[in-house]
Amino acid sequence: MPDDFPDSTRRDLLSGRAIVQRAAHAQDVLADAVVDAQEGRRAPRGFDTVRLETRAMACPWSVVMDPGPARQVMWASDALSIVHELEQQLSVYRDDSEVSAINREATESAQPVEEGLFRFLVACRDLSRFTGGAFDIAVRALILLWRDCRQSGRIPVQEEIDAALAISGMDHVTLDEDSMTVSFDAPGVGIDLGAVGKGFAIDRAAAFLDEQGLENYLLHGGYSSLLARGEHCGQAGWPVGIKNPLFTETRYATILLRDQALSTSGSNVQFFRYHGKRYGHILDPRTGWPADGLLSVTVTAPTASEADALSTAFYVMGLENAQAYCDNHSQVGALLIPSPAAGRTLQPIICNIPEETLFFAAAERADKTD
Repeated sequence: MPDDFPDSTRRDLLSGRAIVQRAAHAQDVLADAVVDAQEGRRAPRGFDTVRLETRAMACPWSVVMDPGPARQVMWASDALSIVHELEQQLSVYRDDSEVSAINREATESAQPVEEGLFRFLVACRDLSRFTGGAFDIAVRALILLWRDCRQSGRIPVQEEIDAALAISGMDHVTLDEDSMTVSFDAPGVGIDLGAVGKGFAIDRAAAFLDEQGLENYLLHGGYSSLLARGEHCGQAGWPVGIKNPLFTETRYATILLRDQALSTSGSNVQFFRYHGKRYGHILDPRTGWPADGLLSVTVTAPTASEADALSTAFYVMGLENAQAYCDNHSQVGALLIPSPAAGRTLQPIICNIPEETLFFAAAERADKTD
């Protein structure tokens, strides 16, 4: 994660390190009008917005609002300052971050953790259990192995994978809720919040905006993780564009999001090839190898951290297990896109997303499962 804004303040954000703008068509997040292919329904669209932007966690961040009083811009500035503060706490690329200190010291002795971060680690542990280990933050050894191998132009051998697996997984992590400390049971164990850190920061920033009384806004980190509150210009939510996983410059669908978070995972952008085979960047914590069961996963959930974690988990779990999870968790929705067979179009599977909130672009078709 970059060191762009180590001391972000409201003055910094409002004097050029962030951009306030009105946009008739916010095409990166807000959806333009599209016509649903099945019924000719007109999808909701993006109207004029006021947007405050910054960069954190190696990606662009925005708070998008309907035009309104000036104080909402100040609130958005403070919310983005919270994101920068959390980057300093969570980043494994900063030696002075709290997570880096945990990774260095938790094998030797139990490390005290700031309360908000500790509660988040507990939630990550629980999600790991709920997903059968398909989501796991204690995979630092596997991430480092694959990063080093990729930089060397090779893939790891199974013996290297096995060695990394031996020191990976939340089973190696003890979270003491009485003392709010974390400890590891072996050298080399480490946590990495890259798959869920943006969601955590979105939730914390959104909690601040909610406390200020801002009712209608869209908050996103890197476009693939976002949270919507209230409505947009009188519509029953915020229209969010979902990109086509095969042709990422085109829109695949629009979802009308209200008081929910959304996250998308896939390997269509981040991948590498070795001896003609394609390897994605999302690792299966159970096998140590890149997952490849689905083409793309979009998840809606009550919180951004949950949506982030589950979009990764569903990508790893595969179609049937992801569907089963949604069957048992009605507050979680999913748009699951398997890889198409040769010559076939994409055939999305929809779980717990109301039909009236989802609009497919022309020439796309949805097969509902519930």
